[in-house]
Formats: sequence, structure tokens, C-alpha cells
Amino acid sequence: MRAFIFPGQGSQAVGMGKALAEASTTAREVFQEVDHALEQNLFQLMCDGPEDELTLTENAQPAIMANAIATLRVMEKEGDQSLAKLCNYVAGHSLGEYTALCAAGALNLTTTAELLKLRGQSMQKAVPVGEGGMAALLGADIKKAAGLSKAAAQGEICTIANDNDPTQVVISGHMGAIERAVGLVKDHGIKRGLLLPVSAPFHCSLMQPAAEAMEEALAEASILPPKVPVFANVTAEMVSDTDEIRQLLVEQVTGTVRWRESVLNMSEAGVDEFVELGGKVLGGMVKRINKEANNVSLTSMDDIEAFLAAL
Repeated sequence: MRAFIFPGQGSQAVGMGKALAEASTTAREVFQEVDHALEQNLFQLMCDGPEDELTLTENAQPAIMANAIATLRVMEKEGDQSLAKLCNYVAGHSLGEYTALCAAGALNLTTTAELLKLRGQSMQKAVPVGEGGMAALLGADIKKAAGLSKAAAQGEICTIANDNDPTQVVISGHMGAIERAVGLVKDHGIKRGLLLPVSAPFHCSLMQPAAEAMEEALAEASILPPKVPVFANVTAEMVSDTDEIRQLLVEQVTGTVRWRESVLNMSEAGVDEFVELGGKVLGGMVKRINKEANNVSLTSMDDIEAFLAAL
């Protein structure tokens, strides 16, 4: 069985999607639709930068989604196959959950782009720059990370944002608490703490203003039952009910991305092949979670053609 998985923020790069658009009308149409939805030339920014502007949360989120959906649409067109024939499940890391829902037909492309633009803007506005931060804990499992977070909080917010794999957990919260946590890693048997170059403390309770903005927007958004089951970040379980999808997307803004458990649960459901579309970030995590899994990353026309030829 096969799962299509979609990357989160951090997988953006200047030049993304350019070669695919040059090779495929289908890809160009995806980028044009996203540009039209957002009333900006996002694709030019993806192709030519500048990098600091592409990295802005409000641009990076729809850009990463557009690149992944273009990859999927090209695959569907070139292979003359539907999503349901190509995979059994979909899942995405953080913003990638929106991409997964778009891939599965629960959200249309225009709505997905608009929601991600708002999500990026709302997350950026939720906490003044410098007040919040995030850190990656390398050589940490969820138990060690939880102990460290509790010790470092000292009345401030310091919580687990991403449970990525058995060796990497990301924490988020007030900058003071995150800096204290980095300084305490050795005391908790953690190899290393690395402050992340992010502009806001994602996936913690400081993002509540952004969650409220997304709740309002999602209440108005049209959501259809997905064509294949989606594994949700905050529950690590399958979801197909449209009201539940809506609620879980709101909770995801402040909740933990339970990626490790999602991969384990997909594996238990029978998935033995994970195919990452539009990035090369999640494959390493998957391998550390399930050493038996096969991993494929599709980022170019050559990748897509090779994957289709092997079906």
C-alpha cells in the first residue's frame, strides 16, 4: 500500500517549480491558478526570489503547496490515473495537511491557496517578532522533550510543536523559555538543541489568535469528503468527516504535529511505500520511524516519469 505525503515549511527554495512548469502545461496551469487566487505573482517569486521574500511565512506556505500540487497534477495527467489509483492514503506535515486535503479533493486549489496565505499572515501577526521562538532537539524522543519543556518553561510557554521522528522533536514557545531549553539539553540526555530561524513560534498556544482567524475562514470554506483517507496532524488518525476536518485544521494551529505517530499508524494500516511530492524533507523522518518502509521523493519531471514507469 502507498501513501502520498506532503512537506511543510522549510522545504521552499528559489527555483522551485520552474523546471516542472517549463516541461508541463499542467504544472503551469496550477501555478497560474494560485497566482490568480492570491492576486500576486507568487510563481515568479518561486522562480527568481529574492529568497528572503519567498521565506516569509505568508509566501512560503502557498508556494510549497502549489509546487506539490503541480507535481501531483502532472503525475495524474502523465499517468492518466486518478489519485485513488495512485495511493491509498495522504498526509502532510503542518501546512502539508492542507496540501494533502487539496490533493484528495476535500479543498479546491483556489481555496487552499487563500487559506494558506491567511494562515501564514495570521501566524506572523499572532506574536511580535522576537517574543517567540522554536528549537529542534536532536537525539531527543518525545519523553525527553516533554521533560525538558517542563523544566524550561518557568511560567512561560514551552511545548512540543512537532514530534517528527524518534530522534527529533521541535519545541515552541516564549523565546526565553526556548533559550533556557537549549541550555538545558545535556541535563536531559539530549544530544543537541538548535534554535530555528523562524519568525514565529508555530504550533503552540501563543498561536491562538491565528487559530481564531483560521476558525472564521474555515467556517466559510467549502470542504468535501476526501477521495482517499487523510491522516490528521493533531490526532495522527484517519479523518474523512468534513466537520471534523474543519475542526482539526483549527486545532492544528496551536496543536502538536504528531508526524511520528502518523507514520506509525499509516504503517500499521498497511502502508509500505511513502511517496513525498514536491520535497525531500520527510523521507528521512519516515525512514527513522519505519526502517522497513520504502521512500520515494518526486520533485522533477524525471522523478515523475520514473515513478510512473515503475508502477
